[in-house]
Amino acid sequence: MATSPTRMNPPTLPDAGRVGYSQISVIPPGPLAFVSGQVPWRRDGGAVPADLEEQTGVVVENLSHALSALDARPEQIAQVRIYMTELRPETQEVVMTRLAAFLGGAQPSLTGIGVSALAAPDLQLEIEMVVSLPA
Repeated sequence: MATSPTRMNPPTLPDAGRVGYSQISVIPPGPLAFVSGQVPWRRDGGAVPADLEEQTGVVVENLSHALSALDARPEQIAQVRIYMTELRPETQEVVMTRLAAFLGGAQPSLTGIGVSALAAPDLQLEIEMVVSLPA
């Protein structure tokens, strides 16, 4: 018998349900959790920072809230995808420094992708994760 995915929009993240997607999908029987790309949008709707380092801080905070909602730790992150509008060595260093601190030594698979645009013109960064959860 097939089981439906569990969809989550925890109150500590922006309300994705309003626009038709879930922040987190837990897929049985793995289970794996697919965390939607997090951008520097704040739950309270505050302004997006103009600076990449500040944007990275908000994104990492959102990723942390997603892990907390899953009762998971960075070691359980199976995959990370990073989308950046200005993918250059110096911008990668800004993002990877903050991301490495968040990961705390965990070494998930990671892909960096340069894109021409994200969901809004002021966004420079989006990061998504796949998280392995205990059975």
